[in-house]
Amino acid sequence: MSARDYVEKDYYAALGVSKDASAADIKKSYRKLARKYHPDANQGDATAEERFKEVSEAYDVLSDTAKRKEYDEARALFGSGGFRMPGGAGGPGGATFDFGDLFGGAGGGGGGGLGDLLGGLFGGRRSGGAGPRRGADVEAEVTLSFTDAAEGATVPLQLSGPQVCPTCAGTGAKPGTTPRVCPACTGTGMTMRNQGGFAFSEPCRQCRGRGLLIDDPCATCGGSGQAITTRTLRARIPAGVADGQRIRLKGKGEAGSRGGPAGDLLLLVHVSGHDVFGRKGHNLTLNLPVSFSEAALGATVKVPTLGGPPVSVKIPAGTNSGRTLRVRGKGLHKRDGSNGDLLVTVEVAVPKKLNKEAKEALEAFAAAAPDDPRAHLGAMVSGHD
Repeated sequence: MSARDYVEKDYYAALGVSKDASAADIKKSYRKLARKYHPDANQGDATAEERFKEVSEAYDVLSDTAKRKEYDEARALFGSGGFRMPGGAGGPGGATFDFGDLFGGAGGGGGGGLGDLLGGLFGGRRSGGAGPRRGADVEAEVTLSFTDAAEGATVPLQLSGPQVCPTCAGTGAKPGTTPRVCPACTGTGMTMRNQGGFAFSEPCRQCRGRGLLIDDPCATCGGSGQAITTRTLRARIPAGVADGQRIRLKGKGEAGSRGGPAGDLLLLVHVSGHDVFGRKGHNLTLNLPVSFSEAALGATVKVPTLGGPPVSVKIPAGTNSGRTLRVRGKGLHKRDGSNGDLLVTVEVAVPKKLNKEAKEALEAFAAAAPDDPRAHLGAMVSGHD
């Protein structure tokens, strides 16, 4: 992103949000506009395609906290027609000040001064306009089943956005021709302008800060070096990914320009629920119904595992409802190669209907039971009779 882009383009207006809009509002507006102007939904509509590029460029800046801060600072300083010092056109003794370093040009030596104060305004980039530029990061979402999230999966993704133009291979020039160095800025992308005794460095007006001129533009991309394309890639989701987790896939975002590296793909993962299992971190959870007799007398029961054979769990005699038993190593895969555990919570099932024999047996048990489970409440209950 050139300094001139930061000054001249209103990214907030492009997304239809206010300057104090939250990150969530920016993302919501971008998704709405991206769906509206997406090339797949507007086949052959050049205006919609250009609007889609504009919206994507605006979101790339405003969704990144650091880029947004740089953009706001640049607009505040230069958005009203240039930087002016108070107290007249020149410094003491009519000296001329050189502000060439403000936009990353070749400033004077010795360090210090305004250039050092604002050296990070545009991310510390000091190369000319013709240098390589990293592609923008791309966001996408994917929904996995509970099992796929636990075991890992490779999923196909279809993405649309700016990529290296297949016709000109990103040069922006018609095949068989090459861009030439801009004579006005000698390839730096910046020129000097004198105004009222001040020397300003600004993006070259002839090449628009690129440092190169294209005499015969590519018919496919119009000289930009990029074209809106739809591509399909396969993304590997690691085992144990959680709902709401973001995964960064290096180099899978938008293509860079002028030989720069591609951006990254930021994948937001959604995980569907499971009919039997739940999750706590890398542990799986399971509610296990047991009968009253199994809880009272003890038992060994079979319980399912996720993606594996059942395991036997011993229910100790006298187990209360709500007790959790741990089965080691039957949870989700961890990065260190180990597995979490399976947490089995016992639920004593109370029958809603009893046949005659079962009822008589329980009545006999109640009469023979030696313990009163409410004995510790006796004094408090009797005092309020």
